[in-house]
Amino acid sequence: MRNRLLGTFRALAGTAVAVSLMATAVFADTLKVGVTPGSLADSVEVAAAEAREQGIDVKVIEFTDWATPNVALDAGDLDVNYFQHQAFLNNAVSETGFKLKSVAVGLLPNLGLYSSKYKSFDEVPQGARVGVANDPVNQGRGLLLIERAGLIKLREGVGARPTIDDIVENKRELQFVEIEGPQLVRALDDVDLAQGYPAHYVNAGLADIAGQALLYSGIDDTDYAIRFVTRENNADSALVRRFVEIYQNSDAVKAQIHKSFAENDKLYSLPWTQGQPVN
Repeated sequence: MRNRLLGTFRALAGTAVAVSLMATAVFADTLKVGVTPGSLADSVEVAAAEAREQGIDVKVIEFTDWATPNVALDAGDLDVNYFQHQAFLNNAVSETGFKLKSVAVGLLPNLGLYSSKYKSFDEVPQGARVGVANDPVNQGRGLLLIERAGLIKLREGVGARPTIDDIVENKRELQFVEIEGPQLVRALDDVDLAQGYPAHYVNAGLADIAGQALLYSGIDDTDYAIRFVTRENNADSALVRRFVEIYQNSDAVKAQIHKSFAENDKLYSLPWTQGQPVN
C-alpha cells in the first residue's frame, strides 16, 4: 500500500511540474500592440483578453497621437500597431523611410458628409462653405465622397489622394474650408457641409448626429480600413498572425465594435467579413 501511495504521489508531483512548465511555456509569448483610444483600443482589448486565454500575453499600449505608434514600431518597442489606414501608412513610410508593412485589414470607419442646415444635396446653395480635412490623406477621401455626391468633379486619374487643386468642375462654386480633422465635428455649424468621421461624433457624445449624414462611404473604400502593421522583417510573425485571427473571428470583438459605433451599421464596415482582401 505504501509503495502504491508513493508511486501515486510521484505521478501527481510529476504532473504538477509538467503543468507548471506548460503554463510557463504558454505565457512565454508576449505581443505588444499599439493602438489609439476609442473603438480601436476597445476592440483590441477584447481580442487581447481572448488571446491571453489562449496563452498569448498581449500588452495593449495606447497612444494619443498619430505619429508615435509608427516611431515605436520602427524602434522595436511594438510588435504591431493598429491605428492607420493604407493611405496614411503609405504617406508615413514616404516621409520617414520606416520599413513598415500592412499585414491584415481591420475595421473600416465610414466617412460621412454632414450638414446641420440642409437635408439633401439639392438644397446646398451656390457658394456654400464646405469643410474638408486639412491633411492630404483625409482631405482626399472627403473630396472623393463629395464627388460621389455629384457636387464636384475631380481631375481624371487623380487616384486616392486628390486635393482641392484637383477639382476641375465646381458648378455651385463651393467654397472649401480646410480644417483639422478632429475639429470638423465642432465646425459643423460654421459651414454648410462638412466631411466627418461618425466615430468622432460618437466620441463627442453626438451619436444622434453621427447617424444623420447625407451620404456615407462604404465597403468599397477598403483602402481606408484600419490596418494591422508590422515591421517588414516581422511581417511573417506567427504570433501576429494568430492575434489577427483571434480579432477577425471573435464575436465579442464584433459586438464591441458595434457598440463603439453607437450600434449603427451605417457608421462602419468589417471588410474581412464581406469578401474583401484581408491584407
